[in-house]
Amino acid sequence: MTYTTLTAATTGLAPYGFDPALQARFAERAAAVVDNAVRGSLRPLDEAALPRLPALGSAARQALPARGEAAIRAGQVGVVVLAGGMATRFGGVVKAVVPAHDGASFLTWKHRDVAGVARALGVQIPMYVMSSFATHDTLLDHVAQVGLGDPAPVRIFPQRVALRLTPEGALFHDAEGALSPYATGHGDLVDALRSSGVLAEFRAAGGRVLFMTNVDNLGASLDPALVGLHLELGGAITAEVVRKAPGDAGGAPALLDGVPQIIEGFRFPPAFDPSTIGVFNTNTLWLDAGAVDRDFELPYYRVAKKVGGAPVIQFERLVGELTALVPSRFVEVSREGDDCRFIAVKDPNDLVQNATLIGVRCGGRGATVPK
Repeated sequence: MTYTTLTAATTGLAPYGFDPALQARFAERAAAVVDNAVRGSLRPLDEAALPRLPALGSAARQALPARGEAAIRAGQVGVVVLAGGMATRFGGVVKAVVPAHDGASFLTWKHRDVAGVARALGVQIPMYVMSSFATHDTLLDHVAQVGLGDPAPVRIFPQRVALRLTPEGALFHDAEGALSPYATGHGDLVDALRSSGVLAEFRAAGGRVLFMTNVDNLGASLDPALVGLHLELGGAITAEVVRKAPGDAGGAPALLDGVPQIIEGFRFPPAFDPSTIGVFNTNTLWLDAGAVDRDFELPYYRVAKKVGGAPVIQFERLVGELTALVPSRFVEVSREGDDCRFIAVKDPNDLVQNATLIGVRCGGRGATVPK
């Protein structure tokens, strides 16, 4: 299929940044065997590079919110919610609009958290929601229907889209003969913020710090103490990590050739033992808006999946890899009790298993989410 034909066939994907030239590069790489393991000197971070968020009630914790609240009152803080995913384990619906607690959706609880802080401090806090071709229209409708707005006005902006390929590099067609689009990963974030005008708008209004959270992590709240800690640590990015529990898998902070960064799980070399790192990445980030307002060449990784039982190849990039490119800090947060900041909900069973903890966080005990 030529660029011209492909462009004509994907007219509906144009608003989501479909790039025929990038698609062609993916096709060239689809059949290649790639070793994604990092090269260089790799070792765990020293404990000094993994400070813990001070415990609730401690003097150190009580000293943090003042700086964070001042930044929020000054209009320097905004929130980004990643909501481009479809909940295949919830029946193939837009995950952000799935009821999460007391009949309210994941996105509604995220908004209530931000709005609660905004009301308490008497300001407006912008909430930017990154959508995808699969979720954009549904999110717009949901925000309107539920009435999500002031004092946390919502703006929805889309990430990129590409087309799935066969293992040989041809365009994949589903059982009905249609092309199969997919979102190219949360590593699209900075590009999407910039191309949509969101980042420029935020910075022009005095914005300095963006708090990024997955829509399905009901523990990650807009806590002024974390704003203060991010500013105190002084990095362009602060990444929240938690202690590993049995069965946990994913990226983790490490030193690669002396540079602290998130290393994705599939990138650890065979000779490196990931169990030597006791924490893992929650994909909750605090970003310096000025530091990330530039072009980044984040790599796209080849991912093998199945659609309707057929093997497909897609290429995705990961937002955590920004930590390799700008000065980054890491802070260990709790995954338990009133101060929990990590409740990953991947399927309905997770909602049941974490019901008590979700109730604590969404009920307002130790959280910024109002009752």
